[in-house]
Amino acid sequence: CRCVSVCRCVGVCPCVGKLLVVTVATKETDGFKRFFRSAKHLNYTVLGEGEKWKSGDYMSAPGGGQKVRLLKAALEEMTDGDKIILFIDSYDVVFASGPKELLKKFQQARHKVVFSSESLIWPDRHLEDKHPHVVEGNRFLGSGGFIGYLPNIKEMVSDWTGEDNDSDQLFFTKIYIDPVKRKSTNITLDSKCRLFQNLHGALDEVVLKFEDGRVRARNVLYDTLPVVIHGNGPTKLQINYLGNYIPNTWTFEMGCTVCHKDLHPLAALEVSSRAEYPLVAIGIFIQQPTPFVGVFFERLLKLQYPKHRLKLFISNQEAHHEGQISSFLKDHGSLYQEVKLVGPEEEMDPPASRNLGVDMCRKDKHCDYFFLLDIDVVLENENTLQILIQQNLPIVAPMITRVGRLWSNFWGALSADGYYARSEDYVDIVQGRRVGVWNVPYVSSVFLVKASLLRAELSDYELFTSTLLDPDMAYCHNVRSKEVFMYVTNMQTFGRILSTENYQMSHLHNDLWQIFENPVDWQKRYIHENYTLIMKDKLIETPCPDVYWFPIFSDVACDHIVEEMEHFGRWSGGNTTDARIQGGYENVPTIDIHMNQINFEKEWQKFLLEYIAPITEKMYPGYYTKAQFELAFVVRYKPDEQPSLRPHHDASTFTINVALNQVGRDYQGGGCRFLRYDCSVDAPRKGWTLLHPGRLTHYHEGLPTTAGVRYIAVSFVDP
Repeated sequence: CRCVSVCRCVGVCPCVGKLLVVTVATKETDGFKRFFRSAKHLNYTVLGEGEKWKSGDYMSAPGGGQKVRLLKAALEEMTDGDKIILFIDSYDVVFASGPKELLKKFQQARHKVVFSSESLIWPDRHLEDKHPHVVEGNRFLGSGGFIGYLPNIKEMVSDWTGEDNDSDQLFFTKIYIDPVKRKSTNITLDSKCRLFQNLHGALDEVVLKFEDGRVRARNVLYDTLPVVIHGNGPTKLQINYLGNYIPNTWTFEMGCTVCHKDLHPLAALEVSSRAEYPLVAIGIFIQQPTPFVGVFFERLLKLQYPKHRLKLFISNQEAHHEGQISSFLKDHGSLYQEVKLVGPEEEMDPPASRNLGVDMCRKDKHCDYFFLLDIDVVLENENTLQILIQQNLPIVAPMITRVGRLWSNFWGALSADGYYARSEDYVDIVQGRRVGVWNVPYVSSVFLVKASLLRAELSDYELFTSTLLDPDMAYCHNVRSKEVFMYVTNMQTFGRILSTENYQMSHLHNDLWQIFENPVDWQKRYIHENYTLIMKDKLIETPCPDVYWFPIFSDVACDHIVEEMEHFGRWSGGNTTDARIQGGYENVPTIDIHMNQINFEKEWQKFLLEYIAPITEKMYPGYYTKAQFELAFVVRYKPDEQPSLRPHHDASTFTINVALNQVGRDYQGGGCRFLRYDCSVDAPRKGWTLLHPGRLTHYHEGLPTTAGVRYIAVSFVDP
């Protein structure tokens, strides 16, 4: 039976050996692979090949006659009168239970042939009155699944003389509504969905039931547990959702039971030639001003994958980022097998740039995968690419989320008009309460595609193009229309997605202003790597009484603050007359620039609250600060300008004094002396701050800078 897939169940029940499951499998789609997995899991053995599908599109028009023809041909050579035939679709079907339960329920039906049932009549509504009435349950026949004894089914299909594109549903319906034929064949419907569950018209009736380490689909209207679940008609997404759990694909007790099967291992390649690694084209897309672009390319460089097996396609439509891209390519571009850059001068819109990048891989016969990566993706897991390849899936995305929100790069469901809808499990997946690999209708921002798909099912060049949908929605719509499955994995933590809202480009180092929009990335970029260890590892030093010294800023933060101030360039003259402060008089003037002069005062206060206040409250027990300040500024000391600062008290409850560059390398001399204790900090460490009381007890002075230029950031907190 070359044109029909045959499944023979293996079990201990005496009648189980008489069951033969027949399904038309014209192509090994993702849906058929899922059907095969569920059959194998429940001890069905699948045999046979397929032929090109010639019947209609079930979503829009009658068709399916090819199935009847192939079934009729397959049954002609069978003679065992006790044989029981289960005929079902496969692309949109999963088994929820094994053959023993199926046969028991079939026998309880007390008919020779049992068809699945539906609440909706199709394809001919004019036949509604001819259908027998039922006491309870669905009234109309569904041809996607039926079970019966071989002689009865042979009799039923013996009169088939139709074309391949004729409707199988109409053929079986006419047999069922004919009282003589119905009685002769001994047909009934599974009206309460004990054997078969057709989802079309019944989505509100079907829920997942988790119990005793098993997952079933439950029909809540009839309180039944169907054995075969069929996503007929426009319910393909719903069967995909149920297939994430049935049969026991994911349970609360075991988690994901299939996530480590059918993998494409790369570990063996570590000891052999690294040239054997699949060739991956990485498409990087920059469509708008985005924070931390420099960090993005630093992470790209750290991706654990042989760079000579990577090709880069970079589409940049934002002139602001040209310098960062040029710097990366100048320093590291030669490491990659090939680099193609499309700049702003091309004026290429998002769909066109994505289509072009994908096509670069499609046309390269050596390209194995296309890895789409938007510039606002923070890919912290250096093994992401290897992990995705090893999943061995047609399209798979690493789950990323936006910090503090339920926003992610996948949708669990779609609304009726094809936009976002929240699936029941969406929040649990995003928050990590359910971990696995999930079949979903939409992925974006970062995902891996097998190049073989791009040359076959997804060979259309305009994958990302639509007059109505954005590029990612258009892409996913086209993928779904080809019955290709998309997956998202949250088996590991991969990263997050940046917020690009309110990103301003009016400064030299615009990322400094991202403490509100992207606080996690701001901390990783600008806060000292040892800050979180301050209390645990007792990194706070006490060089003088009640003076605390600890790491706060990264080298990058120090450099960016200094460069930002020098770029602004409006240093004060170091005079006592100062219009910037209340009253216009400064008793102890410095050459400085205030934070509010560069519109950084809100960000600076946020920094004080998040990173200084917790240390203050630990070191000065009983004191709680709101991190208010009137003065926060960067001071510049130069031998020929202002080398030092005379003894003084600060107008603050406490003061922070952060060294922004390195003694010995950038300048000589400098430091701070507390006169009352005759105690000095002579060698300030870059990125470390002094924290000390401002009034009364800690009379202090700035020691002379003898060479170079010294910069410090100072805040008088709680004046």
